[in-house]
Amino acid sequence: MNKSRLHYTLVSIITLLFVFPTFLLPGTTAEEVFSAHDVLKTRTCDDAQISPDGQWIAYTVTMPRCAREKPGSAYKELYLVSSQTKQIKPFITGKVSVGTLRWSPDSSRLAFLTQRGEKAKTQVWVIPADGGEAIQVTRAKTSVSNFQWHPKENKIAYIATTPSSKREKELKEKGYDFIFYEENLKHRNLYLVDVSDKKTKPKQLTENKTVWNFVFSPDGKTIAAAVSPKNLVDHRYMFQKIYLLDIASGKMEQLTDNPGKLGNFNFSPDGTKLAYTAALWRKDHAVSQVYVIDIKTKEQKNLTVPDFRGHVSWAHWKDNNTVLYYAGEGVWPTLNLVPASGGKRAIILNSEKTGITFRGGVSFTKDFKHFAFVGSSPRIPGEVFYWKPGKKAQQKVHQLTNLNPWLSQRKLGKQGIIRYQARDGLEIEGLLLYPVNYQESQKYPLIVVVHGGPESHYSNSWVTRYSRPGQVFAGKGYVVFYPNYRASTGYGVKFALEGYKDPAGKEFDDIADGIEYLIKKGIADPERVGLGGGSYGGYAAAWFASYYTKYVRAVCMFVGISDVISKRGTTDIPYEELYVHSGDSLEDMWELNLKRSPVYYAHKSKTAVLILGGTADTRVHPSQSLEFYRRLKMNNHPAVRLVRYPGEGHGNRNQPGRIDVLYRTLQWYDWYVKDKKPLDGPMPPLDISDNYGLDLK
Repeated sequence: MNKSRLHYTLVSIITLLFVFPTFLLPGTTAEEVFSAHDVLKTRTCDDAQISPDGQWIAYTVTMPRCAREKPGSAYKELYLVSSQTKQIKPFITGKVSVGTLRWSPDSSRLAFLTQRGEKAKTQVWVIPADGGEAIQVTRAKTSVSNFQWHPKENKIAYIATTPSSKREKELKEKGYDFIFYEENLKHRNLYLVDVSDKKTKPKQLTENKTVWNFVFSPDGKTIAAAVSPKNLVDHRYMFQKIYLLDIASGKMEQLTDNPGKLGNFNFSPDGTKLAYTAALWRKDHAVSQVYVIDIKTKEQKNLTVPDFRGHVSWAHWKDNNTVLYYAGEGVWPTLNLVPASGGKRAIILNSEKTGITFRGGVSFTKDFKHFAFVGSSPRIPGEVFYWKPGKKAQQKVHQLTNLNPWLSQRKLGKQGIIRYQARDGLEIEGLLLYPVNYQESQKYPLIVVVHGGPESHYSNSWVTRYSRPGQVFAGKGYVVFYPNYRASTGYGVKFALEGYKDPAGKEFDDIADGIEYLIKKGIADPERVGLGGGSYGGYAAAWFASYYTKYVRAVCMFVGISDVISKRGTTDIPYEELYVHSGDSLEDMWELNLKRSPVYYAHKSKTAVLILGGTADTRVHPSQSLEFYRRLKMNNHPAVRLVRYPGEGHGNRNQPGRIDVLYRTLQWYDWYVKDKKPLDGPMPPLDISDNYGLDLK
């Protein structure tokens, strides 16, 4: 069956499955708890884009691969849903991967990125909004990473990397494809192609610079582009500046001189100004502010009030005089309006009032009457929501999809917000997921789930994933704690900077204080505590397995840091690490970095340690896992296990690795935390493949 054709015969069936949940019969109750198998079959919406006329919302659905399938990342299908009738149209379904949705200015067509064929490159495809065949419109020699419709002409601009030369290809075929580390880099170039003319070659618009993101001016004559000198991830993090490109002449002029990280940006409707999000200082570890800059004079203004208790990460325009921005504010994100000249903001959509958190930016029509976004809650993993602003329905949002109707038949743990005082008196906020059938008189085993970054934070939304299966823990009788420790985003620049030049200091003290708080409240059993996380959360796991070993019986360290010194020398973001985390050169921080490294305290560990990570991780090098494992083993640690996932990077993309992390994490905590098996006894069985769902003979 042709995947690009509309499956009209399925519309009514799909509509029923997606829109109407499966309700229980009268008099019955949900008996099943949320299981590991449920984690692996949960579907989520990743992107929702409303058409310019406000009639249809295009969205992608992540479909996890079955354990028996060929290893690979999850599939992503494409659907349309009516903003008015909730009718759902499946557009591209099956074993596909669709992303980066872009409506044509007249709402007649939808463009997206996908690849077709075993060795095909990712290209831009276009499909009519009323159905039909999808047509490939770019034929770049390398994969397309981003694109935009021209606002006035039937053209598309896109980003693709410079292809290898004929000589380089010949050398590779003969086995001489050596890696010249961080040299001989290929720039990400900007191209312009006529969608209606297949014969004309694309016009290359940039060279000798790397373009990461871009937008057209309203008249289509100018492009604002985020540019860095080199095509390195570290340059994407720290060295992006906004340039203006005159399409006709090819002239490029630098517009911004932002000192640190850069977020998104958009032209005002009249094209005279640009709103953009960026860090306040170079040392900010995350985008936090919203700015407006005049295109001609280059005068700019920060619209974020001083000491704002939150982080602004996305901005757009309501009209020529008003900026729209998204902010993470504690566990509740908000959507706001502020005058472009500066002044008091107005919160127009507050997640705390709707109970639905929205991810990042939103999609809306030019008349500001129709909005679409991906929403989540403690009971909703990720669905398409529609919102129409108005005084009477100001905070009423409408759910248009229901991707997991079976969730209505699951008992879920109650999720709430907790606040406690750290040892220095500062209030720390977090989420607490209670066990199913929780009783106040009982103490429960506790799992602490530490987010990465640390430039991240937990919102009060669905927090269950393969690497942190919260609702599965709740079904097994655990209480689960998600701390927004110091250095988290969402609490203002000052709070975020608490971790600057102070790794594993107040950050992880806050987590220890949270554990003590839950013990004193009589919720957590002090003898049954586990802790885990990925990346910086994995750093916390290693820290609590060594320096703070008294607090936890077991940890799960996923792609985590164990040696700050060697981490600084092996990561692919050394300047980001220097500018926004360490603050000083390694030569000036040897002793501090040594004493903030879990390997330094490994000999003290009285905690069962499960170490997990990919063999191709460039962010936190696999040697970090090996160093910690080796130090523990050389100190005769009786309960340490290292599992490495071939070909995986900073987190597992393919389903075999995700399945193993999920079941192995659950097994480790059940063994050492819930059941309190002795550390000097047998470790859990190594082969857990019976849980995978494979058909092994």
